Amino acid sequence: MSLSRLNTLMKLAPQSAAAASTVMRSPQRNLSAQSQPESGVTGGHHFKTLAISSPKPFVFHVELHRPNKFNAINKQMWLEIKECIDGLAINPDCRAIVVSAAGKHFTAGIDLNDMMNLGQTLAETDDYARKGVVLERMIKLYQDSISSLELCPKPVITAVHKACIGAGVDLITASDIRYATEDAFFQVKEVDIGMAADVGTLQRLPKAVGSQSLARELCYTGRKFEASEAHSSGLVSRLFPDKESLLSGALALAEQIASKSPIAVKTTKESIVYSLEHTNQEGLDHIRLLNKLNLLSEDFAQAVAAQLTKDEKPVFAKL
Repeated sequence: MSLSRLNTLMKLAPQSAAAASTVMRSPQRNLSAQSQPESGVTGGHHFKTLAISSPKPFVFHVELHRPNKFNAINKQMWLEIKECIDGLAINPDCRAIVVSAAGKHFTAGIDLNDMMNLGQTLAETDDYARKGVVLERMIKLYQDSISSLELCPKPVITAVHKACIGAGVDLITASDIRYATEDAFFQVKEVDIGMAADVGTLQRLPKAVGSQSLARELCYTGRKFEASEAHSSGLVSRLFPDKESLLSGALALAEQIASKSPIAVKTTKESIVYSLEHTNQEGLDHIRLLNKLNLLSEDFAQAVAAQLTKDEKPVFAKL
């Protein structure tokens, strides 16, 4: 970077800092499964299967909240996960998301009672084409729910304790970062109920663990794999002794991410996700197009100036 460019940045930084200093950080909110979220936070609707809170500045905590059912994911939870994540995706007070679960287990997977209800719906017609339409719509609904985590421009951290079964593996593999307790275990359970996983595990798990052999073994057999194996294979990046320390660690990480430039973090995630499915050159072309605008941002000027002057961490404007 040229000296003239640095001088320009230094001139811009104080102006940017003054503008950013007028932005107030959002106060802590507790949006329980029974409470009404603020308009724009999560769409302004009640959630019956999720509990939402904002325990740290610009950090939102989304808790799966069917503890009496071991957080089995029913149709309502599928819908609410997407609604919640899509709402946080455009919420300027949100810069990082932590997903955890209430009760004894992270999730027991798909709610089999929903499958029984589906069977009754399919029995209403003898036409196989129409049965197929019903199934396709259901599968797409579930796929879109899980993919909302990957498509969300804000980083999503999943904090897993105890059981993470079936649809739970779909959910966590769509997240950016995975933490777990030492007593956590994981299971791609779909093969044991006579089906192939169809909402993301088969596409994302091999990339998450970096081993086609291990991923196929887990998906073909449905065997349990413990936290230690999940950690050594790269499915989770950190282990914690208990749920309390797990959640504390996940929230601390989210707070650290939330302190960075929201433009920089958003663009970083977008480029990483894009590059998973494209060549290196396509990824380079993609980030070049993004950064030809983002490098003109006040965030860049502020951050460079702060690094050069060793000043306090910059406070970035909402996005």
